[in-house]
Amino acid sequence: MSESSAEVVAHAASAAVAASAAGAAGGWRRATGIAGVAIGVVAAGAAAGVALERMTVGRGMRQKARLALDSAGPYGSLRGMPGKAFADDGTELYYEVDDVDPEAAPATGPRRRRLFGRKSPAPVTVVFSHGYCLNQDSWHFQRAALRGVVRTVHWDQRSHGRSGRGVAQARNEAVTIEQLGRDLKAVIDAAAPDGPIVLVGHSMGGMTVMALADQYPELIRERVVGVAFVGTSSGRLGEVNYGLPVAGVNAVRRVLPGVLKALGQQAELVEKGRRATADLFAGIIKRYSFASRDVDPAIARFAERMIESTPIDVVAEYYPAFNDHDKTEALVHFADMPVLVLAGVQDLVTPSEHSEAIADLLPDAELVLVPDAGHLVMLEHPEVVTDRLADLLTRTGAVPAGATVKGYGSTSTAQPG
Repeated sequence: MSESSAEVVAHAASAAVAASAAGAAGGWRRATGIAGVAIGVVAAGAAAGVALERMTVGRGMRQKARLALDSAGPYGSLRGMPGKAFADDGTELYYEVDDVDPEAAPATGPRRRRLFGRKSPAPVTVVFSHGYCLNQDSWHFQRAALRGVVRTVHWDQRSHGRSGRGVAQARNEAVTIEQLGRDLKAVIDAAAPDGPIVLVGHSMGGMTVMALADQYPELIRERVVGVAFVGTSSGRLGEVNYGLPVAGVNAVRRVLPGVLKALGQQAELVEKGRRATADLFAGIIKRYSFASRDVDPAIARFAERMIESTPIDVVAEYYPAFNDHDKTEALVHFADMPVLVLAGVQDLVTPSEHSEAIADLLPDAELVLVPDAGHLVMLEHPEVVTDRLADLLTRTGAVPAGATVKGYGSTSTAQPG
């Protein structure tokens, strides 16, 4: 982003604060257009950038294109066996399980006789945790590739996707990363109560995994056999500049908490403004989700739909938790197991330097930095993420060494030469 564009964004954020003040006096209808900019800023997980090319196409044509992409794109269509877990505050957490297909899974060697009536060991379960303003469908490509090969659990974090609204948040209690770690524990207890586990987390999902380790080190020690951190951070998120110059960053940090608090209190009116500014919103999402110029428009629209589905009050209540997040010391619990740390080099939301910092604290981890990739690297370059994740699963024993996974879920077994 150019410095001039960043300054425009900073001015827009400042104007949004003024709009929120006007709203308190009854001017919300006039404020929603500017407020939509601020919403897009946060829902994309960052400050903001404007995709000017969106302004050169007629609004009607853009609406038709979005409808066509929504109907044609297969992304997010995979479904598994549904289940529900309940957090310690009563929040209903939705998850889905994809079990191993005995016919599709490759042979793992000669059948072993069961001794003394002992049950077969529980299979490895791979638990996927998604990021802020997303849902479990953000793992579409990886889910397709692993489907039937290994047991997987995909869940929606509280107030996201198909999970229930956070009960504590309905009582005006703040969301914390620690709470998300306890939520993950509840999902594991319900969906994978025994057997080895591999944990995979993107962005906020990676922070959730760290919070789980911080609070339940015995679970990590006794059951977790591998972990993947994708585009995430162990702390110091308050220092991220989101690609803005210093002046722009300082302005956004100064006004954003107030903007969000005010907008979250007028959710219904703000959602109308959000829809009215959908084109600007789409450009912001693309800017802060992807780095490649040639991202499939259907994938970009898929990401846009996920982020659009996150209500503004949920966006607002989660945002403060990231500045408080610091789980650096929890990483020690993953020191003695296979670890994958992967990030897009051009990630503006959780910069790749944060992944490098995680890898520095886990010197045996595999660090993969993907060029020409942004924050949603698992959608932008799914083949890279799937390949490295498959390798991690092989190292943990979750997937037989002779098995390979392909981009859209078919499998084959390597034949001896």
